[in-house]
Amino acid sequence: MYVAAHRGEWQRLEQLISSASHPRRLSGKEVDELVELYQRTATHLSVLQSAGRDPVLLGKLSVLVARARNVVAGSRQAAWTDVARFLRVDFPAVLYRTRWWWGAVAAAFLLVSFAWAAYIATHPAAQAALVPPAEVQQLVNHDFADYYSSAPAQDFAARVFTNNALIAAAAVASGVLLGLPVYYLLYSNAVSVGVVAGVMVANHKTALFFGLILPHGLLELTSVFVAGGLGLRLGWTVVDPGRRTRAQALAEEGRALVIGAVGLALMLFVSGLIEAFVTPSGLPTWARIGIGATAEVLFLLVVFVLGKRAVEAGATGDVDVALRGDTLPTVG
Repeated sequence: MYVAAHRGEWQRLEQLISSASHPRRLSGKEVDELVELYQRTATHLSVLQSAGRDPVLLGKLSVLVARARNVVAGSRQAAWTDVARFLRVDFPAVLYRTRWWWGAVAAAFLLVSFAWAAYIATHPAAQAALVPPAEVQQLVNHDFADYYSSAPAQDFAARVFTNNALIAAAAVASGVLLGLPVYYLLYSNAVSVGVVAGVMVANHKTALFFGLILPHGLLELTSVFVAGGLGLRLGWTVVDPGRRTRAQALAEEGRALVIGAVGLALMLFVSGLIEAFVTPSGLPTWARIGIGATAEVLFLLVVFVLGKRAVEAGATGDVDVALRGDTLPTVG
C-alpha cells in the first residue's frame, strides 16, 4: 500500500529530473515542485530502508534521490583531491578494517597450496594420476616458462589483468551469498597453485618455479586474498549485521566494498604489468623478485601505516556523506 500510494510522486520526480537535463529551464513552479518531491522521496526511501523492503526498489529509489540531489544541489565534480583521498584514506581504511579477514584467507590459501605441493612432490602416483607424464615434461621443460612470453607484453598484461580481475570480482560479489562461493573459488585456486608447484618441485624445477612466480605472484595473490576477505566480510554481514538493520549494514559494507573493488583493480593492474614486463625479462632472478617484493612491501605500508592512521581518524572506507542515501534519525 505504501508503495502504491507514493509511486505517482516518484514518477513525477523522474519526469522533472529528465526535464531539467534538457536545454530548456524548469519554471519556478516546477523547481519548487522538484525540491518538494526530492525531500518527500528521500523520506520515503528512509522509511522503506527501515522496513527492510524490496532491495530492488530501494536501489531504484536511491538512484532517483541521488539524481534529484544532483539537480537541486548541482553535480559534484571529481577532482584530484578525491583521487588522493582514495589512495591515502579510503582504500587503506578498507584494507586495514578487513585485515583479519584477508589475513585469514591468506593463511588458509597458503596452507592448502603448500599441503598439495608437498603431497604431489612426494607421491609420484598422485602426480601421474593428476597430470599424464607426457604433459608433466611439457609443463616443466617448456610451458611453465614459455607462458610468460607467449604474447606481446602489452597484450599479455591486458589478458592477465582481465582474468585476475574476473576472479577477484567473483570472489567479492559472491560474498552476498553468505560467502559460500568464495570458499570454492579460493580452494580451487589454491589447489591449482599447489599442484603446479608440486609438479615443478618433483622435477627439480624449484628455482625456476619460484623465480617466475614470485615477482608478480606476491602482489597478485595478495589481491586474491583481499578479494576473498572482502567477500567473506560481506557474507558475514548478511549473517550478523550487528546493531544496524541488515539493509543498513549491507548498504554501508557494500559501499565500502566498492572502494575495495576499485583498489583491487589498481593492485591487479600493477601485478599484471610486473607479470608482463618483469617476470619474463632478462633481469637476474634476484632483481625480478626484488621488484615484486618492493611492490608487496609498499602494499603493506599502505595497509599498516596509512590504513591504521585513517581508521584511527575515523575513516571507514564508506563514500562521502554527501553521496549516501538520505536517512531518517532513529531512536534506540
